[in-house]
Amino acid sequence: PPSGKMAAELEAEAAPGKKRRVRGMLKLYYGINEGAREPLDPGDIDGAHFQPEFYLNKLRKECTLAELMESEAEMVKHIRSLDSDMQTLVYENYNKFISATDTIRKMKNDFKKMEDEMDCLATNMAAITEFSARISNTLQDQHQQITKLSGVHTLLRKLQFLFELPARLNKCIELEAYGQAVRYYSKARSVLHQYQHMPSFQGIQNDCQKIMSDLAQKLREKFRDAGSSAKELAECVELLLQLDEPAEELCDEFLAHAQSRLAEDLSALEAELGAGAGPGHPAAPLSDILEFTDKGCNGFVSNMCLVIASYQDLFVHRPAASGLGSRDVALMAGAKLVEFVDRLMGRYFALVERRIRAEKGVGDNSLLVRGLDRFHRRLQAVIKLLPASNIGAEGTEILVRAAKERIRQYLQALQSFYADCLTDVRQSLAAPRLLGKDGANLAELLGTVSASILNQIKSVLAYVHLFTAKDITFSNKPYFKGEFCSQGVREGLIVSFIKYICHTARQFCETAGEKGATPPGLLLLLSRLCLDYENSTISYILTLTDEQFLGQDHSPVTLVTVLSADAREAAQKLLNHYVKVQGLNVSQMLRKSVETRDWINTIEPRNVRAVMKRVVEDITSIDVQVGLLYEEGVRKAHSSDSSKRTFSVYSSSRQQARYAPSYTPSAPMDTNLLSNIQKLFSERIDIFSPVEFNKVSVLTGIIKISLKTFLECVRLRSFGRYGLQQIQVDCQYLQLYLWRFVSDENLVHFLLDEIVGSTAHRCLDPVTMEQSVIEVICERG
Repeated sequence: PPSGKMAAELEAEAAPGKKRRVRGMLKLYYGINEGAREPLDPGDIDGAHFQPEFYLNKLRKECTLAELMESEAEMVKHIRSLDSDMQTLVYENYNKFISATDTIRKMKNDFKKMEDEMDCLATNMAAITEFSARISNTLQDQHQQITKLSGVHTLLRKLQFLFELPARLNKCIELEAYGQAVRYYSKARSVLHQYQHMPSFQGIQNDCQKIMSDLAQKLREKFRDAGSSAKELAECVELLLQLDEPAEELCDEFLAHAQSRLAEDLSALEAELGAGAGPGHPAAPLSDILEFTDKGCNGFVSNMCLVIASYQDLFVHRPAASGLGSRDVALMAGAKLVEFVDRLMGRYFALVERRIRAEKGVGDNSLLVRGLDRFHRRLQAVIKLLPASNIGAEGTEILVRAAKERIRQYLQALQSFYADCLTDVRQSLAAPRLLGKDGANLAELLGTVSASILNQIKSVLAYVHLFTAKDITFSNKPYFKGEFCSQGVREGLIVSFIKYICHTARQFCETAGEKGATPPGLLLLLSRLCLDYENSTISYILTLTDEQFLGQDHSPVTLVTVLSADAREAAQKLLNHYVKVQGLNVSQMLRKSVETRDWINTIEPRNVRAVMKRVVEDITSIDVQVGLLYEEGVRKAHSSDSSKRTFSVYSSSRQQARYAPSYTPSAPMDTNLLSNIQKLFSERIDIFSPVEFNKVSVLTGIIKISLKTFLECVRLRSFGRYGLQQIQVDCQYLQLYLWRFVSDENLVHFLLDEIVGSTAHRCLDPVTMEQSVIEVICERG
């Protein structure tokens, strides 16, 4: 068509231009610029068309002599430079030139030899081709007959093998070549099965089956033999599986045989625990936990690893690799192994836990931790061999339970140590009184108890810290990184012990009046101990614990402020109870002294009663005792005549007018009314108010209880004239001494005034003693 012809013409015209365009791009790439053709310059010294004569003539015409000399010097310089560059290039590439020359010469020789060999090869191939063609032509007519004869020969050889098979099998069994016998039988089994309907083949098959049955029995006996090596066992299992023996029965037999050996190891461990000791045969002392763990690991665990490895090699890996029994056999065998290992390891774990529970010592537990670490290390080998088993989690649970049990034992040890410290304090407080010596120094006892408890806590923390040491393999378990530190050591051990101290302290406040009640000195010491814990000790102990046990557990913990508040509450209750006990002790003396005397028929007082002197002595002793542990406290300003105020009060015009015999019958009623009105405007005294943590507050509380008891006992008695006067003398004596111990002297003055006033109200003949006489009697007393 026309359009096709036109396209061809256009393409032909465009072809030269396209070629020129390609050549231009190549020249551009290599730096050859022919785009603008310049005329040839014979005067260009660097050009290809340089003409020396033309160049010299041009220089002579155009340059002066000086310029000619400069051109000559510059040309000489360029020549030398070019000579130097050429020499350098020659030196640098000389070895390359030599090597290239040698290579080219060698290549020529090699190619010549190769050409000779190729010619020889071509000649040989031609001869072979000619000879093959001649053989093919010769055998062309007999080829089919030869093929037929070859097939008949092969069949005859197979038949010969089948007929000779029973004899071959017997010979192999006689030579104990069991593997060869099984291979022969496996090779012929399918043929015999296929032609079993033919009598001759059926007879061969029966003979072979009987022979192989006897062989299987021998292999089973060898399999059950305890002296068989691992290689022999492997060979037995492999041959039995090839003989179509049930794989499940073989697995059960192997595991039963292994269980009997492992049971001996477990029995040896059980004997270590003394399980077989009878009533007449006491158990031998237990070996240490590390030795027990070594025996278990080196005996039972090592043998278990060997059993697992052998079993897996025989029934799991080998059948799967050889294709015998397919994948189902391996799965079945694996499931049986897991069940077997879990069962026996469960028995082993139970023995280990029994031995751990028998570890009662609460001293250094490095042997226990090392034993647990070794137990955990060796367990990893079993876990690695059998990842499908659950023994890893069970082993970790044993470690966790052992750590928790150890914390519980250490808590009991701390509690027992604390109880022993209190018993020592009781003995120290009681011993001097029994020997007639001075009382024990409470400050020294407090320092001893506090330091002993703190040192014991530090020792326990050091023992427990071994569970988290870096060289212990199980310390990187999540429990030992988190919960063990926060909930175990901090909360379960330290916080629980601090709470126990506070709880025990509060229990001492519930034994008042009971037989064997707590000594007051112990109450005072414990109150100061709890106060010191509230101020600094709790914070120090918890800070020390948190620094040593940097756990990764973020569960809530007990705050220092909560424990400090608990300790302060215990200290307050103890101090209140101490005041109550000491106040009741003094009150008992005062009550008996009032109740056992006939106040109506008593004689005129000449001395201060001995019980009042005893009260002052006891109060002074208490003051010294409290001063050993607590600061002085704040007192109100004392008046200059504190010891004499009672005289002016007792002999005031109000009192004299109150008891004057010239009163009308209604006078007592009026004075009672005046006394009650006065009480309304006086400050109310709270007898059992909480005391502060200082000596003055404690003594004030004791004296309030004592004087209030004295007052109530007086209100229950009737008095004669001399009974009233004796009370006057006693109260004046108490006033002389007791004002020094209280925070406000007016409190003592008010209570003693109430006692004398109540005595006067209960007096049948209210005639008071002269103040000067009272003063003389008290000074003499």
